[in-house]
Amino acid sequence: MRAFQCDVCGAELFFENSVCVRCGSAVGYSREQGTMVTVSDQRPICANLNRCGCNWIGEAGGLCFSCSLTRTRPADGDTVGLSQYWIAEAAKRRLIFGLDELRLPIKISDGTTGLAFDLLSSGHEKIITGHQNGIITLDLAESNDAHREALRESMDEPYRTVLGHFRHEVGHYYCEQLALVDDRREQFRGLFGDESISYDEALQRHYSGGAGQDWQSNFISAYATMHPLEDFAEVFGHFLHIADTVQTAEEFGLISDEPVVRPLEAPMAEVITETWLPLTKGLNQINRSMGRSDLYPFVLAAPVITKLGFVADLVTQAE
Repeated sequence: MRAFQCDVCGAELFFENSVCVRCGSAVGYSREQGTMVTVSDQRPICANLNRCGCNWIGEAGGLCFSCSLTRTRPADGDTVGLSQYWIAEAAKRRLIFGLDELRLPIKISDGTTGLAFDLLSSGHEKIITGHQNGIITLDLAESNDAHREALRESMDEPYRTVLGHFRHEVGHYYCEQLALVDDRREQFRGLFGDESISYDEALQRHYSGGAGQDWQSNFISAYATMHPLEDFAEVFGHFLHIADTVQTAEEFGLISDEPVVRPLEAPMAEVITETWLPLTKGLNQINRSMGRSDLYPFVLAAPVITKLGFVADLVTQAE
């Protein structure tokens, strides 16, 4: 995430601001300009400002680009679902910002296909978070801290967030768009395995037998061991974590911009060893100083770093 300033008084603004706290100007994020701007008749705020706290500049029809990607949301009478929807949309806006920063295509050139989102409340029916043909489905119960923490513990996961879900699921989309294509498929299989093996059988095998004792030698998470497609999605999600966190740390002066540290401007192994590992080591210790668990509780073995390099190359070529 980048640092922003009010274009009226120059005060510091954050990505979530809808009002400048110094001068009181109404502000919003302009995707077209890539920065925070003052709201005006020519730059109206998204029609979802009061529905889900959206502070992006609206497009045709009143919705901003991010909100227009949501196909389905809770009904107006679903107060629980709407409160969870508020949290999910905030995470989705940060997701879209990150994809834009990496210049990844969100809509196909004809504008009719690409990523879209169904944000559904499991209070009325069972919802499975997942991806299919560019449609990301999220169980909005994941926005509830207690529910999500209970699932994290029951599944023995070190990390589980709404933003993490979004980043993992878009990994499936970009796997189809960028990796499982003629000139990349063999390289994908050399790193992740044969994606054509039965997903259902792999899923059953994973939940009956687990990941194995030495999974950290080759995988970024236990879930990544389940199937090559899940391995890629996990690595892609972590690449987005790294890209966003490194940019944020640089923008707010936590790391130097010399040497170059952005994931697309240096070899991934260099980014990991010279920037990411020292940064996360310090952030983990800061979290512990506050009595909290590690911010980034993952081990990046050499094969994982190679996979991250493959993802970085895919993203670079997609620009």
